[in-house]
Amino acid sequence: MTRTYTLKRRAEQQAETRKRIVEAAVELHGSIGPAATTISMVAERAGVQRHTFYAHFPDERSLLMACSGLALERDPLPDPDEWLDEPPGGSRLKAGLGEIYGWYERNAQLSACVLRDAEHHQPTQEAVALRMAPTFGRAVAVLGEGLSRQARALLAVALDFGSWRALAAAAPPEGPAATMSQAIALLNGGA
Repeated sequence: MTRTYTLKRRAEQQAETRKRIVEAAVELHGSIGPAATTISMVAERAGVQRHTFYAHFPDERSLLMACSGLALERDPLPDPDEWLDEPPGGSRLKAGLGEIYGWYERNAQLSACVLRDAEHHQPTQEAVALRMAPTFGRAVAVLGEGLSRQARALLAVALDFGSWRALAAAAPPEGPAATMSQAIALLNGGA
């Protein structure tokens, strides 16, 4: 009986250590970005030795996947298929962009750092491609249904984090999602 209890307690301690490491890395990724985050920084913030870090994460990719998994577990990306209840066009665009922009707002600091680093840091680029790209690809398909080529091009701009940030900073009275969905609808011929 003692052996089972000891093994269970050890597994719990390992899980707690792993969680501390991942949480420390997510905090650093949201403040300085994944590309500037070092293993030493993560280990220090998590209160572990480097060898303990490596016991849980043998490489940067495994850490990034754990971090992105935790971040999306805490606040999942919107599900574009839920917007299919709205008819294509204005109301669907407003609903979808509203959810995406809400997610951007809640995750602004982390998204800014991660998406910036994804432009030049291969492991971060890979994590973004695996964790975020499928949702945004589906969002383009669902929100772009029935749109002209030009309107779909503007939709791609609308889904960009930088575009959301610029719109949010300008603080249009009707809100960024309404502003962008109206612009797309107008470009699409008022549909």
